[in-house]
Amino acid sequence: MTTTVLSKQVLDTRSAPGRHWVGDGFPVHGLFGYSGAGVAERSPFLMLDYAAPTRFSPNTGHRRGVGQHPHRGFETVTIVYDGEVEHRDSTGAGGVIGKGDVQWMTAGGGIIHEEFHSEAFSKSGGPFEMVQLWVNLPAKDKMTPAHYQGITDAQIPSVELPDGAGCVRVIAGAFDGAKGPAQTYTPMNVWDVRLAAGQTADLSQPDGWSTIVVVLDGTVMLNGDTVLRAADMATLSSAGTGLRVEANGDAKLLLLAGEPIDEPVVGYGPFVMNSQAEIAQAVSDFNSGKFGRMG
Repeated sequence: MTTTVLSKQVLDTRSAPGRHWVGDGFPVHGLFGYSGAGVAERSPFLMLDYAAPTRFSPNTGHRRGVGQHPHRGFETVTIVYDGEVEHRDSTGAGGVIGKGDVQWMTAGGGIIHEEFHSEAFSKSGGPFEMVQLWVNLPAKDKMTPAHYQGITDAQIPSVELPDGAGCVRVIAGAFDGAKGPAQTYTPMNVWDVRLAAGQTADLSQPDGWSTIVVVLDGTVMLNGDTVLRAADMATLSSAGTGLRVEANGDAKLLLLAGEPIDEPVVGYGPFVMNSQAEIAQAVSDFNSGKFGRMG
């Protein structure tokens, strides 16, 4: 008896819009956000900014970045591909993440933080590339105490694909028996995928899960019919499991898949809740100092 694997269908593709600056340290392309079309199809993923490769000159007088700002109701995931980012927040957590590292910050009920190029990277300059992803929290967890996971490159398992096709670094979720170190509130996969030229990989995801493929470098074909180039992304159907990715040349992808959160998404700047009343409360709580303070 033969079992037919239903492939996930491509619902939408898009190319990165022009870049804008977040502070003076992060020139990003906003690939998607938490409003407009496709929000439900991308759940639990709310937003993705991609800082494509940029070379910064040495800077000894001023560290580039973005100063203190609040968040509530979701998580921020910062993946550094090149350069270094230094983080501090109102819980007292912080540190420097560099090439291959990930910062997984749960804003929960409220946090204030800042993000800058590290002092060492500011002085030396050099190539810089990163992704920042916002991940929604279910209503029952939106007010969880804020906390921070600093995940080093060495902690992230890398699984070699068959026939030298490449590798999958498992940041969250699981692949071929390897489990990612990130602790998540809902089931999801966050994979850093590298494919060799001319190779094909089976990157199947669970039926019912939202799935997003972001190409950071190279050109790939999804399920034999959709071509994506660098800084392109595709949103795929939750129905089905099959996802085959063929690389034309060497390619670097970010694959996001997760169990959707079937709840209202109401956002206002750095706050993402379930109702306008909760947004108003978030603004009031921030203005009254309930998110904590930074020195």
